[in-house]
Amino acid sequence: MKYSIFSELFYEVSSPTTFFLNVLAAKTSSQIILQESLIITPEIPYEEFVLQNSDVRFIKLAVEKGVSFRVVYKAEVEVNYTTIARKSLLGSIPFIALPNEVQPYISPSRYCESDKLIAFATEKFGDLADNYSKVVAITDWIFTTIKYKSGVSTGSTSAMDTLVSKEGVCKDFAHLAIALCRALDIPARYFTGYASHLSPPDFHACFEAYLGGHWIFFDATKLSRSAGLVKIATARDASEIPVASYYGDAVCTFMDVQCCPIPADFTFSCSKFGEEAISYD
Repeated sequence: MKYSIFSELFYEVSSPTTFFLNVLAAKTSSQIILQESLIITPEIPYEEFVLQNSDVRFIKLAVEKGVSFRVVYKAEVEVNYTTIARKSLLGSIPFIALPNEVQPYISPSRYCESDKLIAFATEKFGDLADNYSKVVAITDWIFTTIKYKSGVSTGSTSAMDTLVSKEGVCKDFAHLAIALCRALDIPARYFTGYASHLSPPDFHACFEAYLGGHWIFFDATKLSRSAGLVKIATARDASEIPVASYYGDAVCTFMDVQCCPIPADFTFSCSKFGEEAISYD
């Protein structure tokens, strides 16, 4: 499946500021960048770098006081997601058999305080027969219990905060789902991407759970199509892969995000997804 993705960010800078932007599509064995361009206006030198042992691509740039600048990213991406029969995901993998690279996604992290949710998660979901059923139940419970509401969370809102307030945006839904999964000893990680047919268009946060030897995609907001995303990055939580972080004094005054299938009139067939799960890994 091919997608045309686009993002535009406009910043006004009040003091010398260093930016780290995370808007580039990930380059993986299952996601191929056919073409891409990054234009910064006015022209400002930048460095692209990849975190060690990951596919996360960052842009780093230093901007002087008083400068207003625009970042425009365009790409055409081929995504070869994998469909996996759900019945093959029902078994659990002993900790000792987990791949070493999965280990970081078991423990609590900054925004996913799973150690504080063990009793709650066990009481709510612990009696379900298998890990896949538990993750599905967590996703459904969050969707029906947490109200999707813009402007109610901040950059420091955690899973515990969302559980108490019962409202948030996509990153809050994802953090709570991840924390509940880890509280049940199910590895889970944060996923950001460009999502097609998302209304209103925006960068989208979801999560993946490690089931049956695969990273399986879930969206607790149920706003995206499981087979309709372009991955930007995965990490323990949003603190490691924010769309934008900066050190100085700046404000984003405009943002536009788009993700369209190619051809544009492509119609997703969702009938088979009742029996199959999706992996972007």
